[in-house]
Amino acid sequence: MSIIKHKEQRVGIFIDAQNLYHSARNLYKARVNFAAILKEAVAGRRLVRAIAYVITSEAGDEKGFFEALTKMGIETKTKDLQIFAGGAKKGDWDVGLAVDAITLAPKLDAVVLVAGDGDYIPLVEYLQIHSGIQVEVISFGKSTSMKLKEQANAFLDLGENPKKYLIGR
Repeated sequence: MSIIKHKEQRVGIFIDAQNLYHSARNLYKARVNFAAILKEAVAGRRLVRAIAYVITSEAGDEKGFFEALTKMGIETKTKDLQIFAGGAKKGDWDVGLAVDAITLAPKLDAVVLVAGDGDYIPLVEYLQIHSGIQVEVISFGKSTSMKLKEQANAFLDLGENPKKYLIGR
């Protein structure tokens, strides 16, 4: 599907950092180049907000990563890793990211969702139908929900140019 991107378009970027981190690590044994992704997502348009949703681990050694995101102009929203009695661990921001995207929608012409999780399909549909917003998805094609790719107005597969979007490959 062809989309229009112009310099006056107001864009919001919502990054599921855990989703991208695990995809890059599992598929390519590399780290994500968030600066390159941010530049691609903005695409010369008017950036209103860029937010990365991140999880703080038990060790808390992510501080440098969070600071690097902030220097790039990406806000970080953090949540502690949940550890359950049986030892299971969980850390996700799906609902928080969705609420922020819906809340900011009136100030945006385009939403760029940097994630491949199929759980975001209802968010994409809502933004398109109820807010009239163009929704673009950026993620690694091999680990992205096919239905999410189909629902988005545009999809950028980071796996098509790993040298550009990965570090330490």
